[in-house]
Amino acid sequence: MRIREFRELQVYRGAFEGAATIFELTKRFPQEERYPLIDQVRRSSRSVCANIAEAWKKRRYPASFVSKLSDAEAEAAETQVWLDIAWRCGYLPADAHRELLISYDHIGTHLAKMMAAPERWCNRSMHRANGTNE
Repeated sequence: MRIREFRELQVYRGAFEGAATIFELTKRFPQEERYPLIDQVRRSSRSVCANIAEAWKKRRYPASFVSKLSDAEAEAAETQVWLDIAWRCGYLPADAHRELLISYDHIGTHLAKMMAAPERWCNRSMHRANGTNE
């Protein structure tokens, strides 16, 4: 199956679900954590999705593609740090913490595989097939 847009990528879907789960879970966090923790973990988890989408649009430039995927991988790691803090402070149940960490580990692994083989994703001939010379 040929992937036509970033929303079809398994890694994007996993990141999007992670961000949605984090949004719901953080609604229960204490209000005093509004900026120090809630905004930070929501921002980093959403940034994983945004960087994957940006990488997809930069496929014609393999170095840019890999750079944006690297940004997504870094944001996934940052998200894990915020999840660890939330769990340690008692705001996040152990099972939710564990499931999210596993999910973000899978996201990181998938991103690393994509970065290791950008030619699989960055096919210049796709632009000619779509009628463009870019």
